[in-house]
Amino acid sequence: MFLGPSPPHTPLLNRRNNHRPPHATVSSALPDLFLAAFSLLFLWSSDKLARFASAQSLSDWLESRLPSDSFAAWGVKPGTKNVHNLWLELSDGETSLADSTPPVRTVNVVTVRVIGEDGKVLVESHQELSDGSVRERFRPLSEKMKPEETPDEAVFRAIKEELGSIFNGENDVGERIKILPGTYSRRVEERNSLSYPGLPARYALHSVDATVRGLPEEDFCTEEKEYGGESKEDSEETRAVGKAVTVKRHYWKWVFWPHRSKSRLVTCWHVSVFCPWRC
Repeated sequence: MFLGPSPPHTPLLNRRNNHRPPHATVSSALPDLFLAAFSLLFLWSSDKLARFASAQSLSDWLESRLPSDSFAAWGVKPGTKNVHNLWLELSDGETSLADSTPPVRTVNVVTVRVIGEDGKVLVESHQELSDGSVRERFRPLSEKMKPEETPDEAVFRAIKEELGSIFNGENDVGERIKILPGTYSRRVEERNSLSYPGLPARYALHSVDATVRGLPEEDFCTEEKEYGGESKEDSEETRAVGKAVTVKRHYWKWVFWPHRSKSRLVTCWHVSVFCPWRC
């Protein structure tokens, strides 16, 4: 049984809009049985899906299902998110929760290895959060996928949201992006969530290589207005946004990164995060 919003989902007000690329890319041209299976699962079990009316109702539900010390660290331990963030993810269809003890959070994530002219890969070294804390990342650009969003649509949206500010509001960001043919892959990983201590997570990772024309050659930072910025509307969503821990700035650097091979995707996360191949 999954607890979360029932698809198809209508995006909530004051959220980031999907940015669909104006032209087809390689990943959308291929049959994606994995995403189809996920969609069928949600549709088949739509009568079993529940929606939490508020962050408080979600908090009450989680309290008896998570270790008390872990749950108490949410939004308090530097680099973590709080229950308002998780409620917004559920409301926006980005996350589902299995009705188990502890619950398992399932997320579709797109990971983009942005390749520079010298072959280096753009990685996010760290993030500056709204509560003043810093979250170490050291990984390629990544973003949770929206409901019914294809991997290439998610790539364009993620790059626009996280790197777009470097282009000073120009409207041609989508034209600067090129997904490299033959680089799309997917896999599933299960590990404990760093954002939500004590909450196991299952990540369906969709990975591609891409180039983005016009990025700085040196280290740089970008700004992002998560959840669409401020809103004067008084609703459960806007109140949750006001209490959520959001990303204010992304810090980027170019590094040499392990290569991809046809037999497997060679990836090396920062040692404090995850290293599946013990690189």
